[in-house]
Amino acid sequence: MGRLAQTDGLTEIQREIVSTVRGFVDKEILPVATELEHRDEYPTEIVEGLKDLGLFGLMIPEEYGGLGESLLTYALCVEEIARGWMSVSGIINTHFIVAYMLQQHGTQEQKDHFLPRMAAGEVRGAFSMSEPGLGSDVSAITSKGVRDGEEYVLTGQKMWLTNGGSSTLVAVLCRTDEGHPEGTARHRSMTTFLVEKEPGFGEVRPGLTIPGKIDKMGYKGVDTTELIMDGLRIPADRVLGGETGRGFYQMMDGVEVGRVNVAARGCGVAQRAFELGIDYAQQRHTFGKPIAQHQAIQFKLAEMATKVEAAHALMVGAARKKDSGARNDLEAGMAKYLASEYCKEVVEDAFRIHGGYGFSKEYEIERLYREAPMLLIGEGTAEIQKMIVGRRLLEEYGLQG
Repeated sequence: MGRLAQTDGLTEIQREIVSTVRGFVDKEILPVATELEHRDEYPTEIVEGLKDLGLFGLMIPEEYGGLGESLLTYALCVEEIARGWMSVSGIINTHFIVAYMLQQHGTQEQKDHFLPRMAAGEVRGAFSMSEPGLGSDVSAITSKGVRDGEEYVLTGQKMWLTNGGSSTLVAVLCRTDEGHPEGTARHRSMTTFLVEKEPGFGEVRPGLTIPGKIDKMGYKGVDTTELIMDGLRIPADRVLGGETGRGFYQMMDGVEVGRVNVAARGCGVAQRAFELGIDYAQQRHTFGKPIAQHQAIQFKLAEMATKVEAAHALMVGAARKKDSGARNDLEAGMAKYLASEYCKEVVEDAFRIHGGYGFSKEYEIERLYREAPMLLIGEGTAEIQKMIVGRRLLEEYGLQG
């Protein structure tokens, strides 16, 4: 383990958990990640290993069978997993956003029903806000939930579900107009539904279809899908929290956790790119000496290491802020923005250090080069993060009088 991206003030348990995950990554993920990624193959054995480690219950309270750990512990584990293969961290992330939303906003019955099985990895979570053509404008969703006796009938098309095929529980955001008169702000007429389904593709329950995996440039292995609802019937007791109109706030709370996760992923991918770059620079010779001895390469390594360190520090600060119980949208936005941008830059510099070999699929850096761009758009684009940060700064520093 190198000197970069160390975290002060961890408990003995936190250090042990992170060390265990790092050992798992080095032994079980790094040797197979590139091969699985090139085949776009779901990492079944890796996921089973994470289940055995208890990582699916890392942040779920002990009373529900989880480890009851903090967001910081979780983020540091995600950083390690993404260092091995970013797609695996995506499988964990969506699961935890749903578990976190249940923990924070679910009814007691919903917590008792779902959380113990989520902690064991028996129930896998996914969440769904986005729709085709919607982009970052969540308030413009058109999927609808209409009350029909003791059920809701859901209709609409959702997009970009991570774990869409492999999940068995999806938190789906829909518009519900009941009790919300015309003229009500759009974000106040949204509701989160807890939709249980069978894993797989096609019609996974009556009225619910998962068409198949979206073919992506990178972020392979993990299944990213659409979700089509056509007369999908959901019991009224599967409205998250038991009350309509709270969905937007519930989802945004989950996304704050997700943004810390994406920042952690950026940190992990950047660390791996730095490792690959500095190793290759000491092995590759030009003009009679290792290229690491050329000042131009040393400058690159210095810049890369500084970015790795800065991103890690901001990510840790955002996680600790959320753990303190304080609002962390400012810190999470900053961390997600900086870590994703720096990740892209560190990966590109490592790619340049590799020269022509960086373009070869035989070298790991080629995979990282295709994975890094996803972080620029996942959980809100860089531009959305800057909007959030700018608005929050104006709230904090608004002129008085």
